[in-house]
Amino acid sequence: MDYIELKCQIQPFSEEIAEIVIAELGELDYESFTQNEDAVEAYIQAPLFDMDAVNQLSLNHLPNAPFKLSYSHKTIESQDWNALWESNFSPVIISDQVVIRASFHTDTPKVPYDIVIDPKMSFGTGHHSTTSLMVQTILELNLEGKTVLDMGCGTSLLAILASKRNASKVDAIDIDEWPYTNSLENIKNNKAENVSIFLGDAALLDGKKYDVVLANINRNILLNDMHHYVACLPKNGNLIMSGFYTEDLKYIKEEAEKNNLEYISHKVDLNWVAVRFTKK
Repeated sequence: MDYIELKCQIQPFSEEIAEIVIAELGELDYESFTQNEDAVEAYIQAPLFDMDAVNQLSLNHLPNAPFKLSYSHKTIESQDWNALWESNFSPVIISDQVVIRASFHTDTPKVPYDIVIDPKMSFGTGHHSTTSLMVQTILELNLEGKTVLDMGCGTSLLAILASKRNASKVDAIDIDEWPYTNSLENIKNNKAENVSIFLGDAALLDGKKYDVVLANINRNILLNDMHHYVACLPKNGNLIMSGFYTEDLKYIKEEAEKNNLEYISHKVDLNWVAVRFTKK
């Protein structure tokens, strides 16, 4: 499938503005992002591209300081994607315990968890704050013998890490065909034989049970689907969520309280949040 690369020029450039632009585009179904000195490049399936929607973005979170956003876009044909992401993808080291690298990276530090991810158009390489925060939180949990769900799995990075941390069974779910196909490849490359990948949404969770649910998606989906995640958990089961800003944490907490969840902790990076709850 062809993709559209939307280039968002930010003048003067600011990391804060870039992160907020990424969050807003995520609400429009943009799947992957790269960032350089003065711009954000965002990628969306060509049939979903809507320039009018981009021009009408609600940028309420942006600071009052003067800045200018300008947009340009081009089509990225399917066969060009590998070369594009290879030129942008460098290894990521998280908490000195996890290395996330592509198959062509060989000179990386030895750590307890070495994960090979060839992301193509799928979200989840460890470069984005939300993925890194989720990984950090997973490292704090004892997953030995636990059943785990990676909801909105993207590359299935989190599912693979859970497998490497001795979870007994891991399910990964994504609504899009591309992450589903990419996850099959990543699961195989990491020999994560206890990870199963499914194509679909929260409707697949009916009757399922997991000790830990991981959901790195976006605020609106988390708020809408949280009750599905909670229904899968036993008492004291863990729900870890990310994909939203610090100002949205209060709404996530309010919905969690309605769903019989107890707040445990949260982490912040570049205004992005990962939060952990347990079921009461």
